[in-house]
Amino acid sequence: MREAYNSPEFWRDYRLAVEGKPIVEPTGPAPGTLGWLIAKYLTTAEWSDFAPATRKQRHAVYRAIEETAGAEPIKAIDRRAILAGRDRRRDKPHAANNFLKAMRGLFGWAVNADYVRVDPTLGVKLLSGGNDDTGFHAWTEDELGCFEARWPVGTRQRLAFDLLLYTGLRRGDAVRLGRPHVRDGEFTLRTEKTGMVVIAPILPPLANSIAAAPTGELTFIATDRGRPFTKESFGTWFGKVCREANCPGSAHGLRKAGARRAAEAGASEAQLNALFGWADGSRESATYTRTANRARLAREAKRNPAPVSRVRDENLKAI
Repeated sequence: MREAYNSPEFWRDYRLAVEGKPIVEPTGPAPGTLGWLIAKYLTTAEWSDFAPATRKQRHAVYRAIEETAGAEPIKAIDRRAILAGRDRRRDKPHAANNFLKAMRGLFGWAVNADYVRVDPTLGVKLLSGGNDDTGFHAWTEDELGCFEARWPVGTRQRLAFDLLLYTGLRRGDAVRLGRPHVRDGEFTLRTEKTGMVVIAPILPPLANSIAAAPTGELTFIATDRGRPFTKESFGTWFGKVCREANCPGSAHGLRKAGARRAAEAGASEAQLNALFGWADGSRESATYTRTANRARLAREAKRNPAPVSRVRDENLKAI
């Protein structure tokens, strides 16, 4: 009996033995190997709970791991092996971090499922990337104005810009939004990444842009043939549009600009979470409100400077 006791595979082989039938040799990775563990993980509810984009990204990581280390015994994957895998990708910090996140998901599940006793990813830190402090570049007000000057209301380019800026949706959700999602001046959409339901108003600038620009039948943003974009093709097209406007921004940068504007207008963390589809207690919303509060305090300090006269005490000399 080669499978773990009390696992479905164990009882399958047990029934075959009782019936006097030969155990069918597995056609996939050898039991107990890293490739075998990955194959198990990809059939679980934990894996299914990830957003499609996350599964696609991590699946690519696992395929690469299977090619190089799929035959390695699970017990050979220790903290040193995880560190080595991360460091081999250090020239591309985001790829290194994607590798580490994928392995954390795999071994976190494996510990809970009793396939391993210790998670080898514990204590292994993510690498610092070039934009880790700020993430994607958030469009500045000057860049927003530059794009608007290049692409006026009524163009498909401006519609895409306005939809991203005034809804705060990620590009994967923005390309799905259309008239079927709108009722009584509000749109309702379940986000692709987190599964959160966003209910938000169609703001006047966006309403004007939708009315003036060509749209698709089911989606507002559409190709020149009126067909919906995929997330990837939209990203490529919008990047080109930005470069034509001499803007270094991206679709995600517009989402950040919208969040910054909302925070500066006084939106609370709870309101930002509702608008942008973040979970309660989100680090993202806290970052925007904290930054906005600091900017407001700095402006107030500038208007009301601290006293410059020396403090005196009746019984002491000036200090």
